[in-house]
Amino acid sequence: MKAASNFLSAASAVALSASLVVPGAVVAQMATVSAASAAVVNNIEVRGNKRIEASTIRDYVAVRPGKSFSGADIDEAVKRLFATGLFSDVRINQVGSTLVVQVSELQVVNQVLFQGNKKIKDVQLSGTVQLKPRGTFSTATLETDAEAIREAYRRIGRNDANVTTQVMDLGENRVNVVFNIKEGDRTKITAVNFVGNHAFSARRLADVITTKKSSTLSFLFRDDVYDEDRLRADEEALRRFYYNRGYADFRVVSASGDLDQATNAYTVTITVDEGERYTFGNVSVDTSIPDINTAELESQVKTKAGAVYSAKNVEDSIISLTEAMAGKGYAFAQVTPRGDRNFENRTISVAYTVDQGAKAYVERIEIRGNERTRDYVIRREFDVSEGDAFNQVLIQRAKKRLEGLGFFESVQVSTAPGSEPDQVVLVVDVVEKSSGEFSVGAGYTTGGQTPGPSVEGSITERNFLGRGQYIRLSAGGGKNARDFMVSFTEPYFLGNRIAAGFDIYRQTRTFTNYENELNGGTVRFGLPVTETLSTQLAYNLTQEKYKFRGNCTDENAGKESDDPTKKAPCGPDQISQAIISGVKNSPWIKSSVSGTLLYNTIDDMKNPHSGLYAAFTTEVAGLGGDSKFVKVTGRSTYYQTLSEEMDIVGLATVGGGHIVGYGSDNLRIFDHFQSTDRMIRGFEYGGIGPFTPKNQDHVGGTSYLNASAEAQFPIPAIPESLGLRGAFFADAATLFGNKIPDSQGGGDVLGKSMEWRASVGAGLIWASPFGPLRFDYAIPVLKKDTDVVQNFNFGISTRF
Repeated sequence: MKAASNFLSAASAVALSASLVVPGAVVAQMATVSAASAAVVNNIEVRGNKRIEASTIRDYVAVRPGKSFSGADIDEAVKRLFATGLFSDVRINQVGSTLVVQVSELQVVNQVLFQGNKKIKDVQLSGTVQLKPRGTFSTATLETDAEAIREAYRRIGRNDANVTTQVMDLGENRVNVVFNIKEGDRTKITAVNFVGNHAFSARRLADVITTKKSSTLSFLFRDDVYDEDRLRADEEALRRFYYNRGYADFRVVSASGDLDQATNAYTVTITVDEGERYTFGNVSVDTSIPDINTAELESQVKTKAGAVYSAKNVEDSIISLTEAMAGKGYAFAQVTPRGDRNFENRTISVAYTVDQGAKAYVERIEIRGNERTRDYVIRREFDVSEGDAFNQVLIQRAKKRLEGLGFFESVQVSTAPGSEPDQVVLVVDVVEKSSGEFSVGAGYTTGGQTPGPSVEGSITERNFLGRGQYIRLSAGGGKNARDFMVSFTEPYFLGNRIAAGFDIYRQTRTFTNYENELNGGTVRFGLPVTETLSTQLAYNLTQEKYKFRGNCTDENAGKESDDPTKKAPCGPDQISQAIISGVKNSPWIKSSVSGTLLYNTIDDMKNPHSGLYAAFTTEVAGLGGDSKFVKVTGRSTYYQTLSEEMDIVGLATVGGGHIVGYGSDNLRIFDHFQSTDRMIRGFEYGGIGPFTPKNQDHVGGTSYLNASAEAQFPIPAIPESLGLRGAFFADAATLFGNKIPDSQGGGDVLGKSMEWRASVGAGLIWASPFGPLRFDYAIPVLKKDTDVVQNFNFGISTRF
């Protein structure tokens, strides 16, 4: 037993020894393998490099002579060299005690040339392609750039543009890249068809979207370019149009363009499903927040029971309720509308639920895509900044403001998670567009002080130096007029939402017997009060110089001719004594301050269909200078769609003004109101109101009132793409009051009482590329014998 015990003890000792020795042997073997996989070299040799220094390549390899390295180190070195974008191939091998780095450098672009392009300039194409002079060349990038050029031509309506590439080897690893372009013909749109529409005509819907049928003026408007992105935007415009007019179930079934290769023209077809028209049912406000009176919140709701359903009114209600809650100290309050459709009576009841909402803060605002516009120009449109409470309503309002600047083709605002659960990152992606323009135009007008042909040239930049500033230089004139102006506006004066700017101008006018020169300037400040209400304060300083012209001189002005058979050059039957006095006593200095209150709820300033635009201005002159008066003017225009299906829009305008002098001097004749086509059509400029008895020269009045009613409609026989609309109107006005004596002519000014004039007529409105133009033919139905009639009027249309 003892021998057995000794044997077992010996076996145990062997086993224990083995358990210790075997792992040690494995570890030793692994160490031997590891040591075998590592290497040491004495030299690093770089081959194949022509432009790049060998020392630079060695730095990227990061392997040092005399120090060990592994296969993983070699892999990382290869990746680093490829990541530089300088090499087409990299190989690293060990040859004895030397590490050989074999590289093939990418060719360097010497020049990027464009040939055959006329419609898109070189500078624009250079911004489109990725290949740049002194940059590296790759075949993949070359093909990508060729496609980018084709896409640029597709965006201007040239789908059949052909782009081929050519690479010219200049030696020494340098190449010239040439893009040969055949621009082809413009791809037109032969028709824009709507399918499934019953409530609104195709013509009305065509007015909503931006994609237009090609016409003879498309080369000016550039609105007949087929573009997928534009078509998607048109779908959204149609949704908003229908949603705001009661069609809550509306959807765009499909929208596509079919290209006819034979004619190189698209046919655009938009299929819609209008659904039923709804009105608002019960409207209520509920809240889970204690101490909140729902009755007070209901006054903020813009949706009313029985009214036609409108998604815009729901959005406005959400904004109004959110702002009301923020004013009560609930910055995180969330307003959620809940709709309940009743398909039988076609109503939608809306319940606005107001909850406390989850607390979330804006961690930071990231802005991307603004290569020219500075960050602060975009940031200042947000009413929230880093650290503020996240408010979706304020974010959407900022988005609308950015879109309204006119600096960007598109604006997208999204959110990303922040560093903490209650943090949100705002991401603003913008696509910039050209904000400057140079224009030269010509026109003709029949009314105003200077009828006849005219020309004008201007340079405008809406985003000067990327600072969001507006600057405009213009010069123009006609047969009897010359105009020069420089305007500048800083929309955020001293970092506040106050628009500050100035205008410097010079005007010359030539009349039958005299001419005047006006030099002046204005400093102005504008402040928004609400989204629809704003104010403007301005200081105005002008100098007016008058002089007689031709045979009319200071000596013979107002005098009878010595020859009774001839008229004097500027006798009392040619010119009034009030004008003579004004000319002889020039120059005149006018120093005044003015304040304007502006209210605007117009839906679309370019094509208004609903809303109110009203302006009320008070001007006080007498802060130095020769003029001393208080002038009050006001004008408001209300638009209302009379027929959605036929696209008939009605508008009513009322206006008025009164001026009163103070001090010892009377009002000058040049300070009085004169009648214009904005006051009443069918009469010549200055053709009604007080007049001098001998020469019946209308000298203006101290007060006026006017009103107008009009209906605008599309013209059936003319394509809507031409932008022509017709109008019927009726005007009424009175111009009265005048205290200017006329010592030459035997008495005071006549026709000073409030006597009404009226006219009716028809007009043609053209939304031309040069601005809105208007042709009117008016017939006076109520006038005086001394009035000067002018039936035909043509010129720039001023809606507001």
